[in-house]
Amino acid sequence: MTKMILLVEDNRDDEELTLIAFRKNHLANEIVVARDGAEALDYLFGTGTYAGRDLSVMPTVILLDLKLPKVDGLEVLRRLRENERTKRIPVVVLTSSKEQQDIVDSYNLGANSYIRKPVDFTTFMEAARQLDLYWLVLNEATP
Repeated sequence: MTKMILLVEDNRDDEELTLIAFRKNHLANEIVVARDGAEALDYLFGTGTYAGRDLSVMPTVILLDLKLPKVDGLEVLRRLRENERTKRIPVVVLTSSKEQQDIVDSYNLGANSYIRKPVDFTTFMEAARQLDLYWLVLNEATP
């Protein structure tokens, strides 16, 4: 079974940095990018531009920024956890937010992990490697 990552990120620089970090760590997984919360929800629920998408193919893990246009990351998380089909998909909040309330709200809404984006590229590379190792190799996903 192919393991796929859904990266929900509106900042093009952070998106590119994440993709570079995954490539440099030789991650062969497919990465789907949604650039705002509405696009992420459309992808996950097969609506909008993703109407007709094969919903049997879901991400193994979602990397979710919080500060997103259209629908913010906390609302995306809320909707994921309310839906039977998506409520068990691991969600890693990957954000630059240092707000304590964002951390509390993320976990209260069912985030599996909260990671503050490292500014340093070397640190970010290591974070990407560990994310892949844990969520895509070691973690046993819900069948």
